[in-house]
Amino acid sequence: MVNSLIGQERIATTEKIIRPHVRWTPILEAEGRDFGLEPVPLVFKLELLQHSGSFKTRGAFANLLLRDIPQAGVVAASGGNHGAAVAFAAMKLGVPAKIFVPTVASPEKIERIRGYGADLVVTGELYAEALAASERWAAESGALTVHAYDQPETLLGQGTVGLEFEQQCPDLDSLLVAVGGGGLIGGVSSWYANRVKIIGIEPEAAPTLHNALEAGHPVDSPAGGIAADSLAPKRVGELMFPIAQKFVRGVTLVTDEAIRQAQQALWKVLRIVAEPGGAAAFAALLSGRYKPQPGERVGVLVCGGNTAAADFVRNSGARTNDHPPRAVTKSSSPSIQGD
Repeated sequence: MVNSLIGQERIATTEKIIRPHVRWTPILEAEGRDFGLEPVPLVFKLELLQHSGSFKTRGAFANLLLRDIPQAGVVAASGGNHGAAVAFAAMKLGVPAKIFVPTVASPEKIERIRGYGADLVVTGELYAEALAASERWAAESGALTVHAYDQPETLLGQGTVGLEFEQQCPDLDSLLVAVGGGGLIGGVSSWYANRVKIIGIEPEAAPTLHNALEAGHPVDSPAGGIAADSLAPKRVGELMFPIAQKFVRGVTLVTDEAIRQAQQALWKVLRIVAEPGGAAAFAALLSGRYKPQPGERVGVLVCGGNTAAADFVRNSGARTNDHPPRAVTKSSSPSIQGD
């Protein structure tokens, strides 16, 4: 049932509805050897250039445009990016918004939310605590809850990343996608529906989908690490889990150090300023946790950029072979082995 709700037809319909409000983000083509890797073609989808600094804006607009908004407006809990996205969409559409974030949220993300004019509440140490506070507020106020990942409209909005990427680069063999609650990988894998090999990438400190797939159902997992403000909910979403079981080929885990090195390499070679969660997918390649087959055309979603460059540029020690990559901005359209 869920798969039919989040299928290609509904994603395509959602894309038409949100298109006036979201950016068509560019892709950038490079070679593995640019980073000291095997010479396989790499295609980066630069979703960090989306409004509010992450892919989350797609799901936010999908919720606000596909659902009836009460007079009390909307409420959301977030590690930061979802809150910024909902605040941005609410500002653009003239809707009141109240956003709850935990103390782990980065100053950059908190500043974005405030800058978009939302009523911001910083509470609790982790996302789960902010979520509980937001649910209490929704019950008291009548505001519409916009869930960060476990909501059909959220999944539909995030699925438009896949639609857009396929139009820009129709010959991908595999696609690496960072996983927190699973909204992005759930939507994107629903769009591709096994036409491309989808691999989820998670921090070792927050293995939500990895643990759920092992257990056969969503389970509580650790919620720590360098990317805790974007990739560390308590558990993966209930709605996306059957989608992942059907369409996600596997999950690989990466260390915090690998994520830091990926941030550094993206900056040094491509001049891309990615936040930890945004660099996690590439960390799997750079660290060798995901090993593509010769000639495999690998897509990498760089999904967020709400960070300060000084956080990782200083003392950058990433080893790369800095050949210039080719930018493409088409507007018309334990380790895992490639197979």
